[in-house]
Formats: sequence, C-alpha cells, structure tokens
Amino acid sequence: MLQVLRSSWALLLGMGMLMLGNGLQGSLLGVRGGAAGFSTLSMSIVMSAYFAGFLFASRVTPGMIRRVGHVRVFAALGSMISAVLILYPAIPHPAMWTLGRLLIGFCFCGVYVTAESWLNNASSNETRGQALSLYMIVQMIGIILAQQLLLIPDPSGFLLFVIPSVLVSIAFAPILLSVSPTPAFSMTKPQSLGGLYRTSPLAVVGMFLLGGVFACQFGMASVYGTQAGLTLKQISYFVSSFYVGALLLQYPLGWLSDRMDRRRLVTLIALLGGTAGVVAIFGAQNYMVLLGAAFFIGGCSNPLYSMLIAYTNDYLQPEDMAAASAGLLFVNGLGAIAGPIVVGWAMQEFGANAYFVLIAFLMLSLTGYALYRMTQRRSPQSDDTVSYPAISPTATPVAVELAQEYAIDVAQEHESQGGKK
Repeated sequence: MLQVLRSSWALLLGMGMLMLGNGLQGSLLGVRGGAAGFSTLSMSIVMSAYFAGFLFASRVTPGMIRRVGHVRVFAALGSMISAVLILYPAIPHPAMWTLGRLLIGFCFCGVYVTAESWLNNASSNETRGQALSLYMIVQMIGIILAQQLLLIPDPSGFLLFVIPSVLVSIAFAPILLSVSPTPAFSMTKPQSLGGLYRTSPLAVVGMFLLGGVFACQFGMASVYGTQAGLTLKQISYFVSSFYVGALLLQYPLGWLSDRMDRRRLVTLIALLGGTAGVVAIFGAQNYMVLLGAAFFIGGCSNPLYSMLIAYTNDYLQPEDMAAASAGLLFVNGLGAIAGPIVVGWAMQEFGANAYFVLIAFLMLSLTGYALYRMTQRRSPQSDDTVSYPAISPTATPVAVELAQEYAIDVAQEHESQGGKK
C-alpha cells in the first residue's frame, strides 16, 4: 500500500480534488435549480445530460488521446470544466445548464480516462489491486466531502460555483507536474450487446436497471431533497449517506461475493436495496429514515455494479473479460441517461416520493429477474469463479480494464497454485 502511495500520491490527490469539484457541482445544481424555479422535469433533463456526455466521451476520448497525447487532452478538458462551472450562475437557464452538464460529463469522463490510464501504467501486477482500491476510496471520499461544501455561506450566489472551478483547476497541478506520458494508448472495443446478453442476461438487465439507480443517486438526490423541503444541511447529509454506504459496504459484500453463489447474493442485496426504498416511501417524514434508506441503497447498488461484472466474468475466458465489461458499462450508461428523466417526470406528476418509488421498483425488478434467472441456468461453483473487482460506478472503461487485469492475474495465480480461494 505504501508503495502505491509513493508512486501515485499526486495522481490520487488530484483525483480527490476533481471528485470534490464534480460532487459539489452536481448537488449544487439540484439545489440552485429549485431556487431558480426550474421545474423538476427540466432539472431531470439537466442531470441526464451529464450521463449522455459521459457515455459519449468514453467512446471518443481514446481517439483524442491517440491523436494529441494524454497531457493535451487532460489540460484542454480541465480548462473546459473550469469555464463551464463559472458560467452556470451567469446563465441560469435550463437549456444552458443542460448544455453545460453535457460538456461537464464529456470532459470529466475524458479526464478520468486520462488519469486512469496513468494509474494503470504506474501499477505493477503486485500493486494493481491496491491501486484500484485506493482510487475507488479516494473517489468516494471526494464525493462525500463535497456535500459538506454545500454548507458554506454564499450570499453573493457565485461562491459555491467558484469553489469547484478552483478545485478542478488546482487538481491538475500535482498530476501534470508529477507524471509522464504513458505509452501508446489502446482500449478494448465493447462486446456486442447480443453476444453480451447471451453470455449473461442477468448482467445486461441488471446493469441497465442499476444505471437508473445510480443516476437517481448522483444526479437527482439533491433535486429530491429540494422538492421534499429538506434544509441545505439535511440535503448535504442525505446525499452523503449514499456514498458512505457505498464506501463501507463495498468490500464486505465483495468478500462475500467470492465465497458464495453470486447470483443468490445479487438477489439478496437487490432485495435489501429495494426494501430500503420501500421503507423510505412510507417513512419519508422521518429524516433519520431517509438517511438510513440512502445508506443502504448506496451500500447495495454500488457493490452490485462490481458483482455483476464479476458474475459475467465467471462465464468468460480471460481474453474476453475486458470487452464484456466495456459493453456492460455502455448498457449502464444507457440506464443512467434514462433514469433522471423518468424519475423527474414522475416527481413532477406525483410528488417527491416518486423518487424512492422508482428506486424501489428498479431494485425489486432486479431481485425478481435474478430469481427468474436462477431457474434458467445453474451458477458456477464458487471455486471456479473469478475474484470480485471493486469498481466505482463513476469509473470509465480504463479503470474497469485495470480491475479486469487484476482479476485475471488473481485467477491465473489461483489456477497455477491449484488451490481454493
């Protein structure tokens, strides 16, 4: 672990500051949009645009890096992020915010792809798993701390938009001054959706449903809090609860995933997340119930993301894992684009509680489909499964390939030793 920190501390520090900026701007727009009188449906379109930009950039950025190099792409996209963050309060209109979120999503994805490729290059076979874990922890902590910045007094109306812009600008300094360009960039093309579905129907359906859940967490949580009448402090802790749950439950559930039938565990975790959503529907007047529900929804949905990738890997040869995971990320992105629009329309038509109705519906739908799939195909024996790769839903295909390389290394080492996990 110390070796990873020595070699990658600047990159991890920079990424932590980037997550502070990104986490703050998402929640801040949800709060300010409500104050500006934007409709819930308009805000849902604004939030959805981020995921559309993110998904598009995951396809486009590799070509940009191959043409002009990591450093130029990193600096150009970072400058664009800072500019858009400053423009938000200057042009308070849903159409302009939608365009801004589209650009922000595109740029953040490009920045993550570049940074994660540096991280991959700096990692050896021995340190890859530790580097990935530290990276995911830094991401989660950055988003959690970002919510506390919402509480900074902002009488002028601009300060809270300036802070993430400054954080993003400063974040590039330690990264660009401490790393060198990576070798020739390449990234695996995703597997076709038809082939992916034939390999693992549960993973494809589950990833699409989880995309909607993640979009509700990352894009619409502050919009819900505003419509539900929560104070700014309450919204801050509410949004944080999703990521605290994700941070604390990711590794315990991942440990279980390597030691029992993954499909059964997917069913149980999805049921727990769906139950938390149902509890929130009927207990929304109690703020502590909302915090507990957010904790368990975040703590269930994030490990499920990694678990479905691991479950798919159980049916693949090592050389096919990266292509399959890239395809699953694409499916998840489609769900994330649709999620905010659906929940925004539902909240506008039926009230704030529709937020948890949709989350509960998505998680319980995953539960039901997992139960159905258990009747269609036997799961592989636990001794024949690959290791659980801990991956954040905010990761790009580069980070997922890094996780897959680690899973393959562990599987090959396990096979060579001929022992059990």
